[in-house]
Amino acid sequence: MSKPATTVAAVQGSNAGSKSHSDKGSRYFQLMLLVLAAGAIYPVLYLRQVYQTTMLEVFQISHSELGYLYSMLGTIFLLSYLPSGWLADRIAPRFLIFFSLVATGALGLWYSTAPSMSGLMIIFGCWGLTTGLTFWASVLKRVKMIAGHSEQGRFFGVLDGGRGLVEALLATIALGLFALATETRGESATEGFRHVVYLYSFTCIAIGCVLVLLKDPKSMADTEAVEKGRFNLFSDLATLVRIPELWLVTAIVFCGYHIFWATYSFSDYLQGNGMTAVMAGTITTIKLWMRPIGGIGGGWLGDRFSNISVLVVALFLASLAMIGLILFPALHSLGLLIGTVIFIGLMTYAIRGLYWAILDTCDIPLRITGLAIGIISVVGYLPDAFIPLINGYLTEHFPGALGYQLYFGYIAAVGLLGTLAAIILRARVQRKTVHQKAGA
Repeated sequence: MSKPATTVAAVQGSNAGSKSHSDKGSRYFQLMLLVLAAGAIYPVLYLRQVYQTTMLEVFQISHSELGYLYSMLGTIFLLSYLPSGWLADRIAPRFLIFFSLVATGALGLWYSTAPSMSGLMIIFGCWGLTTGLTFWASVLKRVKMIAGHSEQGRFFGVLDGGRGLVEALLATIALGLFALATETRGESATEGFRHVVYLYSFTCIAIGCVLVLLKDPKSMADTEAVEKGRFNLFSDLATLVRIPELWLVTAIVFCGYHIFWATYSFSDYLQGNGMTAVMAGTITTIKLWMRPIGGIGGGWLGDRFSNISVLVVALFLASLAMIGLILFPALHSLGLLIGTVIFIGLMTYAIRGLYWAILDTCDIPLRITGLAIGIISVVGYLPDAFIPLINGYLTEHFPGALGYQLYFGYIAAVGLLGTLAAIILRARVQRKTVHQKAGA
């Protein structure tokens, strides 16, 4: 005897709902692992933020030699962005991410042995490849693949905000291990530093081994040509170059990254306005904790309202706040200055959490999304190469507050240009949506 149609429909609906719920849980689990991966892989490269003096002692190198290592790392990053995107379109992201995490962790184990300068050069050079060439575009593309159309904002917001939270938590644990080794057990700085590197290295390796077991989503209808080997780099580049929205997103990332770079100078600026080093350090540390709030909160608001609209507001308010940093010291209100710094941190991390989410508005074929990420990254992160030079020139030739006021003025102007680019992008997307509805 057959079941009534209503019963069958109810069962099918229940199964569909169960499958949808399971799929959503799987995607959020994958996002959590990607957040852990992004939060664990980069700090091991930048341990100088906390352990610079210790590193100089452990490796027996000078400040200039340390600077050379990081200059080489930054150069490799810049050269890796475009091929990183190309590679992410050719090889499954999970394999690239797995390789990146395991290779970075393995290099970290070598790093923990305090190698010579030549060994350090090899390690930093390889780190540039494992975290730039094979990781950067892969993790961004993987997030875009697992996020639904209405979830882009929150997924990328969680990626950036959660990454900041993971970095803060790992840094706290690492500092505890270092203190336990050097102060409680009386071990050498070299031994304490080794424990710190072990923490990051084994964390990377463990996360990589878990991530490689999770298959990439097969929801990409346009990847068949890639899987069969039918692709043409020049044709793909030509396709991307002809998308105006892609260049608007590139401009937004370029301008938004300027604002992020300005936050590196807040501590010195606050001390120049009468704060002690400890107080300035406390304020800038509080600003760092705005990352999970700004990133996740901005992404949630973006999905609830509009990623581009929230980005427009965040860019505009951050630019105005930069102008406030120039004007507020004249009011002799320390509280207003502190509040402005923390507010800029909140807006900055909201911007960082959203500017990759708006890539979804560009109608880029998923099979060349990695290449698009590479193009945006090459131009968008160019400030890494020249902003330090601008900052150094202004603060050296215009000592004191004036140099920073000129610098923040430049940042504010670029931020307003980014706001304009976001407004233009929003108008184009809205116009395209209207035309599509009219055509339907």
